[in-house]
Amino acid sequence: MKHAPGVKTSIDHTSNLRRSMLAKLIREREVGRQSELVALLQKEGFIATQSSVSRDLRELGVAKQSDRYVMPDEHHNVKNDFSTLTQFVSVILTAGTNLTVLKTTIGSAQSVAVAIDTARWPEVIGTISGDDTIFIATRDGREQQKLGERLLAIFGKKTPIFLNH
Repeated sequence: MKHAPGVKTSIDHTSNLRRSMLAKLIREREVGRQSELVALLQKEGFIATQSSVSRDLRELGVAKQSDRYVMPDEHHNVKNDFSTLTQFVSVILTAGTNLTVLKTTIGSAQSVAVAIDTARWPEVIGTISGDDTIFIATRDGREQQKLGERLLAIFGKKTPIFLNH
């Protein structure tokens, strides 16, 4: 089925419905793995894959706390509040002139990356997170330096920092 450019399709509506169900599942159950969320969504009749669930989790601002996913607190502005996350970052490294690497406790990288993405810092182009590692891309060395200063202000007092400048 072809659609004219710019015309919204039922796919947009389906994605929104899937995200709503995903949020409901996370609020009502203790779920700690994306594969569990895929299975639960499929049981509810939604088409879901690991990649669609991963994208939905990021869009919803879902964090992983200990061993389960949690929805962001709607009454708490998390945009620049890293106070609950400082304990999870153990090392800050740079790789080249535009890549910064954060090492976290196991299972915490996604929560920290979501907080960084949500903060919308101008020097950050994007993040990629795994289980205990986050890659943060900047445009150049100057932007990386700004990011390093910001990260030092947030995480520096509790963590060993290794900036290669």
